[in-house]
Amino acid sequence: MRKIGILTSGGDCQGLNAAIRGLGKALLCEFGKDIEIYGIEDGYRGLIEGNYHKMKPHDFSGIITLGGTILGTSRQPFKLMRVIDENSGDKVQNMKDNYKKMDLDCLVILGGNGTHKTANLLSEEGLHVVTMPKTIDNDIWGTDITFGFQSAVDVAANVLDCIHTTATSHGRIFIVEVMGHKVGWLTLHAGIAGSADAILLPEIPYTVDSIANVIEQRSKAGKRFSILAVAEGAISKEESQMSKKELKAKRAAENYPSISYRLAKELEDATGHEIRVTVPGHIQRGGAPCPYDRVLSTRFGAAAAHLIKQKKYGFMVAMRNNEIVPVPLSEVAGKLKTVPLDCEVIKTARDIGVSFGD
Repeated sequence: MRKIGILTSGGDCQGLNAAIRGLGKALLCEFGKDIEIYGIEDGYRGLIEGNYHKMKPHDFSGIITLGGTILGTSRQPFKLMRVIDENSGDKVQNMKDNYKKMDLDCLVILGGNGTHKTANLLSEEGLHVVTMPKTIDNDIWGTDITFGFQSAVDVAANVLDCIHTTATSHGRIFIVEVMGHKVGWLTLHAGIAGSADAILLPEIPYTVDSIANVIEQRSKAGKRFSILAVAEGAISKEESQMSKKELKAKRAAENYPSISYRLAKELEDATGHEIRVTVPGHIQRGGAPCPYDRVLSTRFGAAAAHLIKQKKYGFMVAMRNNEIVPVPLSEVAGKLKTVPLDCEVIKTARDIGVSFGD
């Protein structure tokens, strides 16, 4: 009898349930009655506190189009995993104890960067772990794409599409703030798909003068509006020279809700144009997964089941060159996949006249 645990950790995104379904159905097809699958509730918190339930075959049916996660999730910062406190005690030891209490053969973990740090820690502690890469940011090292990313691109691009009509009607400048604190994959792809005139990424520091020039040049060319896709983690060239502590203090002193509102004020002062800000926020993480993510999540889930069958633990299933391959967790944990400044997608955007504010 094989006993497998599943948990989803960190921020939710589209495709989590599709991945759970892919894993569950593949395990049931492979092992039949010789498999027990346990759903661990609310991410690592459930593993720490021992909250889990045995899943039945029908739990994996009818969920491929369902957003969020049927198992629940929570954020458990990696930097606190080794910190022993009065509420949860020794979190790592608790997780190991509950793993043994469930008598698991393998723990399957779905999550992003912080999740994979903890997954690697558990693997190093001797637990059998297999992971799947989920995040709308597409910033996990070792995989070409994560599930949730394409669905979020679709949502953000649709926001940009909708903004175009009102921007055209009123002849206004609009900033659409896209999720992405540290990397700009989502803003880059959504910005191109949504025909943004400027795209600001955390990887490419901007100047207000450069963006103002884009707006002025479009105005002189008879264009009544401009659309800016701005990552929530975008920074100016001046800010790029600051330490994290200095930047945090500067942003706090400015007292703007986000970078987009400060940028709107700066551009209004520089151009005299009226600037409006739209922040779709968590909408980008919600709703049903797009068909691409449903297929990708299913492929990841089935691949994780194959690794379990082979007793090949300590790996993340990844997409490389359109093939699903295992990547050692030790190569994934602690690494961030940022947007390369010379990547083909950025070159394409520049070729069609998109400004990156630099």
